[in-house]
Amino acid sequence: MTEQQYDEFAGPSYAPEVGVGPHPLPWPEDRRLDPELLRDGDRRNVVDRYRYWSVEAIVADLDARRHGFHVAIENLHHDMNIGTIVRTANAFLAREIHIVGRRRWNRRGAMVTDRYQHVRHHADPAALVGWAAERGLPLIGIDNLPGSSPIESAALPERCVLVFGQESVGLSAPLAAACDAVHSISQYGSTRSLNAGVAAGIAMHAWIRRHA
Repeated sequence: MTEQQYDEFAGPSYAPEVGVGPHPLPWPEDRRLDPELLRDGDRRNVVDRYRYWSVEAIVADLDARRHGFHVAIENLHHDMNIGTIVRTANAFLAREIHIVGRRRWNRRGAMVTDRYQHVRHHADPAALVGWAAERGLPLIGIDNLPGSSPIESAALPERCVLVFGQESVGLSAPLAAACDAVHSISQYGSTRSLNAGVAAGIAMHAWIRRHA
């Protein structure tokens, strides 16, 4: 395949085009619709019901039906998995996403889904713990630490913060100690741990299966 046949974002030249083209005239009268998208077409990776909607309108609609779980991610060394976790949190409609540690994170893996989420920063574990305590939200750690219980049989709370650690090192000691419970994901192969992004997706779906 030549360089001209492949685009980094659009994919191969033979791949089907995503989204819809310009909306035929006359345009519908709906304040949720974005005039530029109506004029130029909507090629975003959004579900069909949000075609031509502005970002603000999509966020407002999601806010009306977000789920009760939050997602917190430790950002100690610019973990490349954070973007994937943010994208998955959007897919499962997390209430908020919390970045703990470094404020800056690699957004490439999020595929702009962070535009449709509320992302909050906490300088350290103590700040997250205080924020959650004020709102009566238990912290549920996801890590294969000694003493952790299988998430497959866990009764995840309807309102909670699912807490994920840094890739390769897992939850930091202060954050693990602050968690109300720590659950692990059962594994059956030879590797010691799952990729952080994969583990986060499994944990979020475990919440979805119980409550949504």
